[in-house]
Amino acid sequence: MNDDPKPEPSAIDARADSAFMRLALDQAHNAWLLGEVPVGAVLVRDGRVIATGYNRPIGDSDPTAHAEIVALRQGAALAGNYRLPGCTLYVTLEPCAMCAMALLHARVQRVVFGARDPKTGAAGSVIDLFAETRLNHHCQISAEVEARACAELLQEFFRARRRQARLECGSGSAAPGIHSS
Repeated sequence: MNDDPKPEPSAIDARADSAFMRLALDQAHNAWLLGEVPVGAVLVRDGRVIATGYNRPIGDSDPTAHAEIVALRQGAALAGNYRLPGCTLYVTLEPCAMCAMALLHARVQRVVFGARDPKTGAAGSVIDLFAETRLNHHCQISAEVEARACAELLQEFFRARRRQARLECGSGSAAPGIHSS
């Protein structure tokens, strides 16, 4: 007979949240490999990943191709429905206003994010669209899951980008994005 106590449901949920956030971090690494800001997302229903996404606005020439939107599009296509009730979206960075509204329109049940975004965060850092009582749908929010790993990935990406810009400017070449004639 096993006398080990069963873990509390909240401990199980926290472990699952961490595991799914690590998958979102893997997606964020995909974005970095393509030169995009490393943000990743994973859409989950009934404990199973149904869609993934990572930032692709530069590569897709699409300002709406944020990780959350990419995952929502994929999930909706697979479900055959633009509404995704019962789903949880894990994303490495706090959603912006565009993504927050898309999550609300999709009727996502829960949003779990890693790092806060003090410049464009719409889950409490700048504004909180998820708490707006006048809206007809609300998502449960879990903030700062694996926050340190999510923030460190973004910080290292921008450090590397600044280093590269200094190297390019220091070697006499034009600034990134500026072509000499």
